[in-house]
Amino acid sequence: MARRKITIAGAGNVGAAIAHGLTLAELGDVVLLDVIEGLPQGKALDLAEATPMLASNVSLAGVNTFDETCNSDIVIVTAGLTRKPGMSRSDLLAKNAETVARVMEGIVPGSPDAILILVTNPLDTMAYLAMRTSGFPRERVLGMAGILDTARYRTFVAMELGVSVEDVTALVLGGHGDTMVPLPRLTLVGGIPLEEMLDHEAIERIVQRTRDGGIEIANCLKTGTAHYAPAAATIQMVEAILKDQKRIFPCSVYLQGEYGLRDVFAGVPVLLGAGGMERILELRLLEEESEALEFSAHAVRKEIAALALE
Repeated sequence: MARRKITIAGAGNVGAAIAHGLTLAELGDVVLLDVIEGLPQGKALDLAEATPMLASNVSLAGVNTFDETCNSDIVIVTAGLTRKPGMSRSDLLAKNAETVARVMEGIVPGSPDAILILVTNPLDTMAYLAMRTSGFPRERVLGMAGILDTARYRTFVAMELGVSVEDVTALVLGGHGDTMVPLPRLTLVGGIPLEEMLDHEAIERIVQRTRDGGIEIANCLKTGTAHYAPAAATIQMVEAILKDQKRIFPCSVYLQGEYGLRDVFAGVPVLLGAGGMERILELRLLEEESEALEFSAHAVRKEIAALALE
């Protein structure tokens, strides 16, 4: 059986953290791609030299051109500017759109059957751009953020209650931004509804902290942004796809009428397997939840419109 090949476009902190996690999990051979000469080569070599101690039998390559990315099974796109304090994800739109479009132009000819996972912000809009420029079907173009947003929400619930994060099950829908839609009604802590454990004010505080999760870290770091948690979320997606696990995760996908939304990417629960997004699961939402999801999708549509795609 041929070894699986995973390309990571962007060898910054997020890309390197993903490469490290993929190496630990031995999910496939890894190609780190970046325009900065020496950067992907150095990080790939550093990781390769760690494999004897990690007992990981994968190969790693760092490259500045698309030649060695051919025949990739999965392409993860992290390339682009990251947020700094005071910036919104939307502030990154124009510059990162150019970067993602260039990556698609370089990747698609050599890996026409790849599954794309977008991490670059503003994530939902970049996923839409990637689908349009690649020509790939929606099943093979995914945005990472739903798993990350849900993990942040679970973390803050666990912190508030002083319980294990493993006992918190939750779901966050919508775009990866200030309008994301955590669902307290469906949040359980050890099987107990969250609304029976915390009052409305405490829950709203957690919801807001979840929405501000990325900028909270950026404000702390000053010159960087989150990379460990985004990497962990991406690795979960890669594993579910390459191992055909049929996992149910919230991911940003192209909606064609599901949840009453059309021609937009937004986070919803999906079944992930060898085909990428194999099924969208539609929940019965309350009216206020549906309105919040529509509001979130509207914010993504405004960014898509700003791309002025033909």
